[in-house]
Amino acid sequence: MSVLDREILSLMRRASEEAIMPHYRTLSASQIENKAADDVVTVADRAAEDLLCEGLARLNPGIAIVGEENVHANPQVAELLSGACWIVDPLDGTNNFAKGEAPFGILIALADGGVVQSGWIYDCITGRFCAAHFGEGAYIGGERIKAGTTGEVPPVAAISLVFLNEERRAVIKREIAPHYRLVDIPRCAAEQYPRLALGENDVSIFERTLAWDHAAGSLWLNEAGGKVARPDGSPYRVNEWERRGLIGAASPELWQAMADLYPPEST
Repeated sequence: MSVLDREILSLMRRASEEAIMPHYRTLSASQIENKAADDVVTVADRAAEDLLCEGLARLNPGIAIVGEENVHANPQVAELLSGACWIVDPLDGTNNFAKGEAPFGILIALADGGVVQSGWIYDCITGRFCAAHFGEGAYIGGERIKAGTTGEVPPVAAISLVFLNEERRAVIKREIAPHYRLVDIPRCAAEQYPRLALGENDVSIFERTLAWDHAAGSLWLNEAGGKVARPDGSPYRVNEWERRGLIGAASPELWQAMADLYPPEST
């Protein structure tokens, strides 16, 4: 494990222990707020983001920081995604956390020019730590890993339908669902990306592609030998986070099979 990985792990673990886990299953109604339809924020999100941003600023004062809650408060912060920046999701899976349920975790990425250079995923319950650096492979707890499929026929798909309108949801169910065994999504990218490498799921479709949700996981899965890309095959870029549609798969072959089925938005 590199020095940087150790520093990021220490920071993530501290945020989990000091800002997140003390609120797990102890939140009051006043500590949970609605940000949008089917999207909440808690005191733990804000406390963790403050702690993480302070730590990253000390680690490298010259790099901008784009945190999920900072962008929510000031959308202009997202413009920093086109330059060198840290990207922080202080509590991924907040809806689960607010219900007192797992999974949830922390996501941090380092990007430059819209391209993710490094990514880290931390599971607050288990302490699982995933790390990846562009061109250097993917790791869990310092051990290099290779993405594996479930081996099932039909393949296992976790498809997010949450943010689709009714017409688009019906199209996805009609055109894609019959070709897969569908399983529930975890509502947590910090869990979904590892599932795609660890033989639990074969393929996923994501409608929303927010930078803080997908920067770390997309790099990690690609470095593990899976594939994450837009349905048209173009790479995921963090400064195109408002663009919709992303496919992640345990192998390039599984990715291609899903991309061949994926219906265009005009359908």
